[in-house]
Amino acid sequence: MKKAGLCLLLSLLLLLPGCAGRGPEEEHLIRVGFSQVGSESDWRIANTASMVAALSEANGYELLFDNAKQRQENQLLAIRNFIQQDVDYIVLAPITESGWDDVLQEAKNNHIPVIIVDRRIDVADESLYTSWVGSDFLAEGRRAVRWLEAQLEAQGRAEEKLRILHIQGTYGATAQLQRTRALTEALAAHPNWELVAQLPGEYTEAKSYELMREFLQSGQEIDVIYSENDNMSFGAVRALEEAGIPCGGEGEIMILSFDAVRRALELCRDGKLSLCVECNPLHGPRVASLLQELARGGAPAKLTFVDELAFDRAMLTDEIIRDREY
Repeated sequence: MKKAGLCLLLSLLLLLPGCAGRGPEEEHLIRVGFSQVGSESDWRIANTASMVAALSEANGYELLFDNAKQRQENQLLAIRNFIQQDVDYIVLAPITESGWDDVLQEAKNNHIPVIIVDRRIDVADESLYTSWVGSDFLAEGRRAVRWLEAQLEAQGRAEEKLRILHIQGTYGATAQLQRTRALTEALAAHPNWELVAQLPGEYTEAKSYELMREFLQSGQEIDVIYSENDNMSFGAVRALEEAGIPCGGEGEIMILSFDAVRRALELCRDGKLSLCVECNPLHGPRVASLLQELARGGAPAKLTFVDELAFDRAMLTDEIIRDREY
């Protein structure tokens, strides 16, 4: 009887979770908390989709996703929640560069590595984050400036007065700071270039559209719009078209735009945008690669820049636009 009872007890224990060997499907998933800026633009939506696809359960991850809705306080709360939930890694797409020291110190104290994506952060101790993945925004801005210089030279307008309207992204974001810096450098190098106004477009189409409408009512003339992302360019184009003002072509208002999402490339092909400077949002696979390297005990590079191009109407083909992933 005792022997029979013992056998029954052993049989029951074997049926309990953890008593038998785990199959491959039950292996530990890497828990990742991801705090995203928001969903304010086509670029941001594509960036989120790339991260979610790469950090899927099928790929060995449990992703805890938080949309900060463009509020830094939401990101700070999300990171602290991730820490409380004992995630293995934190991925942060920061809204602005400053204000991260305390919360990242908390993550470090809890031995949770942090990967920064897209925008950069300004911290006193760079050991507070493990790696950063993103674009060289200053190089993007300088690429746009070089293109503009070449176009003006080709049109015989290099010495003429050039009036520039600057539509800026969210103040304090790395892309805004660095793309603005590139334009500031260009204005200093070209005394005949005039900055007519700067509009705070906040990376959204709706805000840019309203600001552009108001600006056009002032009657000020412009030759170039330097717009720090595609969605703000879409708003500017809509306002210009409603006002009956042509843009994009030679002799018209030139619009230099950043991100190069499919919709922007289509407008460039159709002659409404003059230049699309690429800012690649597909960071998911790169982040997953960094996480795998960390999981193996490796030491990934501190900074990883993505390769990017710029497109004008002469360069674009239907094939390039069709094959665009975002």
